Formats: sequence, C-alpha cells, structure tokens
Amino acid sequence: MIPTVVWGTGNIGRLAIRAVEAHPELELSDVIVHNPDKVGRDAGELGGLAGRLGIAATDDIDAVLARRPRAVVYAASGDLRPDEALADIGRAMRAGAVVVTCALYGLYDVRNSPEELRGPLLDAAREGGGSLFVSGVDPGWGNDILPVLLSGLGSRIDAIRCQEIFDYSTYEQPEAVRYSVGFGQPMDYLAPMLIETVPSMIWGGQLRLMARALGVQVEDIRETMERRPLEETVSTPSMGEFEAGTQGAIRFEVQGIVDGEPRLVIEHVTRIHPSCAPDWPRPANGTGTHRVIIEGQPRIEVSVEATDEGENRSAGGNATAVGRLVGAIDWLAGQRPGLYDALDVPLRPAAGRLGRKHP
Repeated sequence: MIPTVVWGTGNIGRLAIRAVEAHPELELSDVIVHNPDKVGRDAGELGGLAGRLGIAATDDIDAVLARRPRAVVYAASGDLRPDEALADIGRAMRAGAVVVTCALYGLYDVRNSPEELRGPLLDAAREGGGSLFVSGVDPGWGNDILPVLLSGLGSRIDAIRCQEIFDYSTYEQPEAVRYSVGFGQPMDYLAPMLIETVPSMIWGGQLRLMARALGVQVEDIRETMERRPLEETVSTPSMGEFEAGTQGAIRFEVQGIVDGEPRLVIEHVTRIHPSCAPDWPRPANGTGTHRVIIEGQPRIEVSVEATDEGENRSAGGNATAVGRLVGAIDWLAGQRPGLYDALDVPLRPAAGRLGRKHP
C-alpha cells in the first residue's frame, strides 16, 4: 500500500479523498487543510463519505511531510496563489513524495515549462527523490490523451478540435466564475483568464502535447475571442443573480498552426445561462460536455459527459481529473524521480476497483 496524503479539501480535495480511499493500491495517511474550522474533522466527513475513516485533518504541514509520505495529491488552488502552490509542491517532492496535481497550468507540458517553474522542481526531484505529474480535464485528458488515442482510429487526420461546452452556473467557485472569467461583470471588464496570450499560456502546452504525439510541429499559436452580454437578468441556483448587459457567454479558440493551417484547436463555449448566445454550440444534455472532433477519414466525434454529487456536471468533470491523477500514483511510484506529462503516464484500466465500496 502506498501512503498517500490529500492536501486541500475543496472541490478537488474532497473528491481526491474518495478516490484514494477507493484505490486498492493506496492508503490515505493524512489530510492537510488550511481552514482552521476543518482541523480535527474526520477525513470521511470532509470527503463526503458515509462513514468515518479515523483520520483527523491537520494544518501541520511540517509534521505530515516529516513522515515522508510516498504520495501527495495536491488539491489546493494554484490559480490565485501560484507562487505558494509551487513552493508547496516543491516541499512535498523534497520529502520524497510522488505529487499529482492540477494546480499549475504552466506545468502540464513540463518539457516546455518556463524555467522559473521547472527549475526548482527538477532540483526538488534530485534532492528528495520525488516526482510530479500535472493534469486535469481541460486542460487535461480532454485535449491530450483522449484526442491522441482517438487519432489512432483514423487513417487520415486533417484536423483535431477539442471542445468544452459548459454552463458555468454549476461550477461552484464564485470568485473564479465572476472575476477570473468575468461572468456578471460589465462588458468592459478585463477578466484575467481572457486577457490576450493568457489562453495560450494555459492551453498552449496541450497543443504541443498533441503535436508531439502526432509527430508534427506547431509553427504558431493563435487565439480568437468572442463575448456576449446577457439580454435579461438571470438567477442561478448556486451563485445568485447575473444582471442584464453583463457578460453572459464567452467563446474562444486556441489554435495550433501546422503547415499554415489551424489543425489543432482547443475551443471553449461557456455560458452562465442557456439563454445567452443561443446560436453558439450547445451540449446535447443542456449543461456540459467535453467533445473531441477528428476531421479526416473517417470523421470521428466523441463526447464525454460525467456527473457526480447530485448529477452535477462540473463535479463530474472534476472527478475525472481526480481519477486520472490518483490512478497514476502507483505507476509513478515505480518510476525514477522527475517530471512527467500526459504522454509519459499511461491511461490504464481501473484494475481492482469494479464494485469496490466506500465506507
């Protein structure tokens, strides 16, 4: 059994507790929390499990890492605290841990990561013997391993398009939805995630991963961006009202140019309410889907729809990201220390987990 720490118990962390507990090769050893109100609470409660696990959450990071856990699921956010997240991950690697996380976009394509991100973690791997794998949904399996696997079903590939089409009113991170992405803000508000070059920073690595797998060269990365206002004030179940005239929908592409054409494309169509931008692509289920379209011979289209926590599709997407990460731990534990990406880490069957019950 591989002693495994879950660090953070938010949207990703609570799902990680369940995934670690369900994995036949892993043993949940500690849960690290930042909120003082969570200290001392049982991991089963924090993970939304029916039973107790007998593991009390702690905020004593030094004590946990001093026990040199073999693996850490780093589930704390890196969006608004990238420097702190990088430092945390380095600490865990120096303690000898395999670290899996979706916290830092710049590390999805580790071969081309900025030196200020990559360098300290390579040092940590050499000093402590730890490893790192960063992945998620989108960016993540939705635009790296899934399209790459599907491409092997075709005889001629003309272009690959990866789409995320989602209603963000189900995404339970109000600060990210309202301020990082800008829903409900005036149309002249400059949302950090939508600033020119930021989408390329976040998703450009995914284009390079696909290109590397396909044996082609991305000559350039281009962006398109469209935004639409809400025509009327709408109310959402979990995040309140969004006023008419404020941003209600966004649509952008990050395009990998190959042979002068946008042949690798990551597209997002995101709404805060289905009434906005009705002419844009919509998910068949009305809430959310991840779709891969391979133009060529034959044309292939695959949609993935995941739900969790009461049919919530955002939670379902998060759960697939956690599954990809947690499912990689036992493989990573058998490899040499270092930094790994989605093309290194195999997607394997869920051996030993069919019918396995949570407490």
